Amino acid sequence: MREITIQNLHFSIDGREILQGITTRLPGDRFLALLGPNGCGKSTLLKHLYRVHPIQEGSIEMDSTPLAEIPLRTAAQKIAVMGQFHTVDFDFSVLEIALMGRTPYKENFEEDTEEDTSLALEALEMTGMAEARNRSFNSLSGGEQQRVMLARCLVQQPELLILDEPTNHLDIKYQLELLALVRALKIGVIAALHDINLAAMYADRLLVLRDGRLEREGTPREVITEEMLLTTYGVHAHVGMDSTGLPLVDYRTESAL
Repeated sequence: MREITIQNLHFSIDGREILQGITTRLPGDRFLALLGPNGCGKSTLLKHLYRVHPIQEGSIEMDSTPLAEIPLRTAAQKIAVMGQFHTVDFDFSVLEIALMGRTPYKENFEEDTEEDTSLALEALEMTGMAEARNRSFNSLSGGEQQRVMLARCLVQQPELLILDEPTNHLDIKYQLELLALVRALKIGVIAALHDINLAAMYADRLLVLRDGRLEREGTPREVITEEMLLTTYGVHAHVGMDSTGLPLVDYRTESAL
């Protein structure tokens, strides 16, 4: 996927405008992070990309094709999605959950092949969950479930991976491992993140939303500034540089000002 074009995107629920005229071009082959405080519209924007929310006003195109004209099955083969929470009503094993990533390639009731199983086991190995392949998914911790859901996305072999707060339930070790793994996939990634320092470490480009509007966009060095943190998040911070030259945010309490 080369490019996603969003033009004048508006979205309202119960008279409240959640997105207010978002216009941007997103590279479809880079790691892009969405930043902004809770309620700014990050998840709503992502849900437009994977068609949970219909377009009320404006347009979205993927490689110059209107999103609504892309068949759902084709879109499901190209775009994998991992959200924040995972509810499974039946007692599936970890391997069975990973194999669900092959669903967009199956006809009705078509059985999994040896190749499907091989892809699933490889993905579980990549996410550190291969030894749990026979465990019940519902018996896992939140962080373990998140890694299994990433494996399911990898089994899908997508061109674009959409992540909505993917590190929320993970210890810092697994946050770093997950984002490093995602970056190494060499596919397009659009991730809503809370941790600005993690976004600086792994994303090629940042979009900052506030109150449903696109506040600013650019590289981590261009976007992460003390002024942005104050105006967007309402926090005082010092922005320095880490050993690689990337922005590093040091938050300040009121007593330290």
